[in-house]
Amino acid sequence: MKTRAMVFVLSCALLGSFAGCTNMSQQQQGALSGGAMGAGVGAGIGALSGGSWGVGAVIGGALGGVLGGIHGNNQ
Repeated sequence: MKTRAMVFVLSCALLGSFAGCTNMSQQQQGALSGGAMGAGVGAGIGALSGGSWGVGAVIGGALGGVLGGIHGNNQ
């Protein structure tokens, strides 16, 4: 069950990062990509460490979104 849910979250994050990015600014693209990657990594770390993959995805997505937005703004 955990594996199936984690695969679903990761695939949704991956598909969401590619959808509708054509008319976005660099900052918006960075925030979206960073958030998607952060959510995926956070979910994976949460699941592998025995914690909650959902909490890991939320924390990772938030941190990734902020850092991705900062990086996109600097470009």
